[in-house]
Amino acid sequence: MSSGLHGGAACGRLAAIGMGLLLAWVLPSGVPVAQAQAKDEPAGVAFQPSLDATTCTDWMQRWKANVVSDSNQRFCDKEMGEGIGWRVAPFLNSYYYGYMATGDREWIDRLIDWSDSVIKRGVKEPDGYIGWPWEIVGLSNDAEEIYHTDNELGEAMVLAPMVKMADKILKTPSLKERYGAKADEYMQLSEQLFEKWNTRGAWREVKDGGVWVVPVFGIIRETTQWGYKPKSNDCFTLPQNMQNLIGEWMLAMYDATHEPIYRERAEMWWRVMKSRMRLRDDGKYFVWNYWDPAGPWDQKPDGSLKLWQGVHPNGGYYAVDVGGIVDAYEHGLVFTKEDIARLIATNRDFMWNQQVKNARFRRIDGEPPDPNYPNTPGALWDALAPYDATLWKIFAANYDPGSWGGMGAPDWVARFGPKSNAGQ
Repeated sequence: MSSGLHGGAACGRLAAIGMGLLLAWVLPSGVPVAQAQAKDEPAGVAFQPSLDATTCTDWMQRWKANVVSDSNQRFCDKEMGEGIGWRVAPFLNSYYYGYMATGDREWIDRLIDWSDSVIKRGVKEPDGYIGWPWEIVGLSNDAEEIYHTDNELGEAMVLAPMVKMADKILKTPSLKERYGAKADEYMQLSEQLFEKWNTRGAWREVKDGGVWVVPVFGIIRETTQWGYKPKSNDCFTLPQNMQNLIGEWMLAMYDATHEPIYRERAEMWWRVMKSRMRLRDDGKYFVWNYWDPAGPWDQKPDGSLKLWQGVHPNGGYYAVDVGGIVDAYEHGLVFTKEDIARLIATNRDFMWNQQVKNARFRRIDGEPPDPNYPNTPGALWDALAPYDATLWKIFAANYDPGSWGGMGAPDWVARFGPKSNAGQ
């Protein structure tokens, strides 16, 4: 996003943020850092984010005009691999939240239309599982083979809203009568694809928890042979933002099924995530890398790393990370209110330019903007906005529900607008 507020990579993906977190947060040193109440509020008064009816009406009108127009691009009919995540999932999320905000079944029908378009284009691969293969070069250390392979991230991103919608349908008698069979289909598909990635050796347990990796598999274009090395070191660990998005799929599956394995996988990843978050400036702020190695599989034979390690110059990736962290926190996993306080301080006190209407955010490590990302060195971590009066003001003043990054507007309206029976 040119505004630098919302990460383009996050486009339409929102954490399920709750209310009611008390904001009298204190670091172990006893120094308050998350001054979440407005300055003119008495200490200890919880901040209660809200949107007035006029704002909600305006946002929903602008959101609907944009999402209906953009839906004509029909990414669901053509994207494959990771592309189904970045270009299809934002619409599926938008349709899900559209129903939750309005109760209008038009949005369920749209979600089913797009989901079915993706599903019917799936390819049954040699190991018996369905996938959406796309072309990728060099999955192994220095391989030059061109593979056609599917992508766990893309699948996780589209499955999360499908699972959330299926869960809503199956728990609502009036919806289950009409859509129950479709909801069951989506849940079964999600379970099968979780099994697929397990079988292919994409999950690895490590010292601090567990990570998802990219194993070598796929159809080699030149020979049409199936290249597959399950549970070998011919793989690499996914970056943090991708791990967080897969973690949110795991939480959606746990919420819908209450099967412990999904919660366990999510918790194991976020234990690793927390272990990678470093404190700086005497413990006031967090900083972390885009990617870190997790095991021997992340090294080439000469000892060098397969991916680069450091802070990413595009701040949108960190907005995705924080969305996952907030989701984990609200599920009672790994992160504490002190962690949320430090994240608020990092985004508000270190990264923000102290202007509400023309808010800009610098890099998480304070380095100069990269020439390739001059407008997005940092971003508003909007998943934290409901927990801090200042971040909420920034969010409300700059949010554009008629943009690609604003496709989650119905979620904000449903959670913080005037109460109604929408989505019930």
